[in-house]
Amino acid sequence: MCKEVSRRSRAEISAWQNARIPEILAYVMQHSAFYRERFSGIDLSNITTVEDLAYLPFTTKEDLQRRNFDFVCVKPEQIVDYITTSGTLGDPVTFVATDKDLDRLALNEYLSFVCADGHPEDIYQLMVTLDRRFMAGLAYFLGLRKLGAGIVRVGPGNPELQFDTIKRTQANVLVTIPSFLLRLIAYAEENQIAYKDLPVKAAVCIGEPIRDKDLNLNELGRQIKEKWDLKLYSTYASTEMGAAFTECSEGKGGHLIPEMIVVEFVDEQGRNVASGELGEVTITNIGVEGMPLIRFKTGDMCYHYTEPCACGRNSLRVGPIIGRKNQMIKYKGTTLFPQSLYDNLMDIPGVQNYLIEVSTNSIDTDDICVKIGCAQPDEHFIKHIKDRFRARLRVAPTIEILDPAELEKLRFPGMSRKPITFIDKRKKHGSN
Repeated sequence: MCKEVSRRSRAEISAWQNARIPEILAYVMQHSAFYRERFSGIDLSNITTVEDLAYLPFTTKEDLQRRNFDFVCVKPEQIVDYITTSGTLGDPVTFVATDKDLDRLALNEYLSFVCADGHPEDIYQLMVTLDRRFMAGLAYFLGLRKLGAGIVRVGPGNPELQFDTIKRTQANVLVTIPSFLLRLIAYAEENQIAYKDLPVKAAVCIGEPIRDKDLNLNELGRQIKEKWDLKLYSTYASTEMGAAFTECSEGKGGHLIPEMIVVEFVDEQGRNVASGELGEVTITNIGVEGMPLIRFKTGDMCYHYTEPCACGRNSLRVGPIIGRKNQMIKYKGTTLFPQSLYDNLMDIPGVQNYLIEVSTNSIDTDDICVKIGCAQPDEHFIKHIKDRFRARLRVAPTIEILDPAELEKLRFPGMSRKPITFIDKRKKHGSN
């Protein structure tokens, strides 16, 4: 196995990353039209450490959307793969990858699966999309291939096929959105499938948090564990990072892979926050050839932790994403992120699916409407939900009940690869 930089001392990790900074800046100044213009007038010879990055301006999602191809650093004939972001917070952005970038992506996921106790003898069932210009499924495949593990490419959905495949291949680790595990469990119980007797021992959970800010299992994680005693590993990644923060067996946050990115956590004023303070994840790619980013503000808000982990890794760790900066809601004097609303809906009987819609009311403040799919709500259903919100969040949003099938169409509009659970209809008062 490759020697992980994250197992070196903190001083060695810092020195390794500092040595990359001049290389990264020299590369983008030579090859990126965007950064040549953005850094014009800045003496980059003074930017020699991770801490010095604070003297450089941020890159934003709006920059990527407005000047997408000004970030490309290679000739068209060097591009072997085109990737598109999901566009959760705006227009999708196209990224390009070279052979070198795909090798880097494979290394990232190899190190991620090693962190999540992966072994060559394991058989992984990929319950994720590998097509439609989606990076994650391709990344998992490349990483598992480098690990030497077995790979079963099933894709998302279709519980019957998932269980049939597990039985045929004896897959013992699942890679999936965690809420889909609850769908699998419900399907198994309805169809008398002895799912607990299957060889599955673990799940690498993507796309949704399974822990709260204190790194304990949240409601989603608890429900899965109560029904199916799998070892759950959380992972946080994005196309822009081209990297992942994956939990080890300690379950105390996702480990930074120092070989892949430099990460900062910044407040509203763009200043770095201390460990244990909420900050926006801001990344600088290491080793990206096709379309590297410098000080890119992801919009994801989380806590980070710097103390060494019992697993022997010394790189910093990130907690679950508390919310997206642009999705923060101020409702009746209370600041909320959508995830806190999702968590309150997880264990309510009758709630089959949901969608949060936020708008601006007549007095220019935020309004929340929670659309809930429920086939047969009783007369106390809405009151029960509102009481739950009041007890846990001190406020109760407007509740609208829809047929689950109708709501599912709203959650998967057009060519959407991911379920839409948050719609922001608020007036925009300038950019963040």
